[in-house]
Amino acid sequence: MVNFTSNTYQMKREILNFSNKISKHLPKTDRKFAADMTYGMLASGSCLLMDIVDKLLEPSKKVNSVERLTRHLSKGVPPFRL
Repeated sequence: MVNFTSNTYQMKREILNFSNKISKHLPKTDRKFAADMTYGMLASGSCLLMDIVDKLLEPSKKVNSVERLTRHLSKGVPPFRL
């Protein structure tokens, strides 16, 4: 019998590791945003913020999480620094 929970956690860990590699030169808030968006889009199969927030399973209200992601999206792309 296949253990789907461990497969899910392993996949999430791989996605988060990838996200951390591509955003390692960004500030912590931008790294968290990149990880949330990457995981949320891959898990939900959608780019709609409501669907992404559903898959993040955050303890805060859905409206607050959507607002947080929206604010971060409206800031734009941070400048790249090495």
